[in-house]
Amino acid sequence: MWTVPEAEDKTISRAMGVKDESLKLISEGCDPIRKDVKHESKDILSEVSRTHNAIQTLDKTISNLEMELAATRAVQESIINGSPISDELKIPETNGKRKYLMVVGINTAFSSRKRRDSVRATWMPQGEERKKLEEEKGIIMRFVIGHSATSGGILDRAIEAEDRKHGDFLRLEHVEGYLELSAKTKTYFATAAALWDADFYVKVDDDVHVNIGTYTTFYSPFSYFFLS
Repeated sequence: MWTVPEAEDKTISRAMGVKDESLKLISEGCDPIRKDVKHESKDILSEVSRTHNAIQTLDKTISNLEMELAATRAVQESIINGSPISDELKIPETNGKRKYLMVVGINTAFSSRKRRDSVRATWMPQGEERKKLEEEKGIIMRFVIGHSATSGGILDRAIEAEDRKHGDFLRLEHVEGYLELSAKTKTYFATAAALWDADFYVKVDDDVHVNIGTYTTFYSPFSYFFLS
């Protein structure tokens, strides 16, 4: 007959206690490894959901623009054919606004200064040449950008300084963000239509170089173009 030393007995008891506690945590869903995996899965699902919502919003925006275009074409056909125009299709008067041929909105971001400079150096006239293009040809060109999440921050001040130098920005009441591109597009068209009465409203990205001369040869009033 012999007895287990007290110190060894306590060690065995502590080991058994730690094991029991680990089993309890796992049974209650508190395993740290499993929690990390679940948290990571939730983040991925949340990102996929936000992207899906952004795509759906963009689809709705394009659908709304297509309906507006169809309504405008119906008005034009009624005028050409001499048919009466229903109240639902009547276009409000423009209150003497000058008629322009085209408004080109170049979608840009705070970090795209080099792209903007490339556009200015190639197909977007500067200074008096741009004003002459607006007055004689009726073509408006503007870089389109909203505001940062921190209004008046360093990003906004940089754009304001660039605009003072070139005068070629259209600032939107919109907070910039990758998942907000569809909302930005819709805001751009609404803002452009409110500021200028034009036959074409065009949206391009700042990494696209456009041949303006080619586009002016195609005339289809009240059209919306997406180039990217």
